[in-house]
Formats: sequence, C-alpha cells, structure tokens
Amino acid sequence: MYHIVTIERKYASGGNEIGERLAKALGYKLYDRHILMEAAKNLQIPSFRISGLDETSPGGWLFNLSKTSLGGNSGGKNLSMADKLFLEEKRIIEEAAEEGNCVIVGRAAGYILREKENHLGVFIHADNEKRLKRAMEREGFDEAEAKNALKKNDRRRNGFYQSVTDWEWGNPKYYELYMDSGKLGIERCVRLLTEAVKD
Repeated sequence: MYHIVTIERKYASGGNEIGERLAKALGYKLYDRHILMEAAKNLQIPSFRISGLDETSPGGWLFNLSKTSLGGNSGGKNLSMADKLFLEEKRIIEEAAEEGNCVIVGRAAGYILREKENHLGVFIHADNEKRLKRAMEREGFDEAEAKNALKKNDRRRNGFYQSVTDWEWGNPKYYELYMDSGKLGIERCVRLLTEAVKD
C-alpha cells in the first residue's frame, strides 16, 4: 500500500480533479496549489503578491522576485526570493510525506520525494484536442484562448520543473504510472489509482 501519491500533470488534463477525487476516495489529505500560499504565508510574502500563481518558470514573475526583500528574520540572506519560496514548499512537502496518507499535486513533489518509501509517482496527460475541449468547457475560453492557455501553462510548468530538478518534465521513465486521462476518463483514472494505492 502506498501512503504518498504525487501527481504531475499537463494543463487541462484533469490532474487536479483526479488528485482531489483520489484523496477523497482514499481518505488522504490533499496538498495542491495551496502549498504555494502556505509557503508564502510562512515567509511573510503578502497573499496579494502570489494569488493566482501556480508552477511559474524561472523567467516568470515569481522568479524575478529575487531582488525583493522578504522582511523579518527568515534566515538564508544570500538566497533569492525564489529559492527561499521553493525551499519552504519543499519543507511543507517533506513534512506532509512524513505524516503520510497524502496526495500531493504539482510543485515537483515526485522529484522531491523520489527516494521515499511507499511513494507512488503519477503523471497525467491527454492529447491536445481533449485538453482544448476541457479548457474551453471549464474556463469558458474560446478555441484561440484555450490554445494559448495550453501552450503558456505547459511551458510554465515545464520551466518550473526544469528549474528545480534535473529530470525531464513528463518523461515516463520517472513515474510509476503514466496515465492518459483523455482516453481513460477522469473517473477511471481515479478508480485505477485507488486500486494501485491499495495493492
């Protein structure tokens, strides 16, 4: 039985929903984009500065905070803002793993916990057509907006991943399960993952 599940996902592949539903089905605690908010709060970064951010690439706004003072006694004075924020996220993820019975979505958690026992690493993907449809339905985008969102968010997540790991984002060899939610559907992904965790 696995006590820790980490999920990386392509944008609009349903990875977040799968994570939420899996955590509920297992009775596990869910850690998702709120990890970023908690890390920022712990470092006394005002919430309005980071609201709406997810995995942000090194060229993005989050990583350009490196010249911004954190304020307070947070230690690590020679570290950039981005480094401090990621290290705090890493601490939260490692703490969650120590407690066990958790599903962690994003934040390179699979890489951080790669040597942890009872850890199941998962990558959720789908073809562009299915992801476009999902983005249009869930976000209210037209086709052009959805295409732009797919490109932008995949690039952002890949950039974040490459900046904090030495793995290739989305490479199947780094995951125990590599699931096509477009073909399997959300419900079946959740069911298969639930069975895999309990075996």
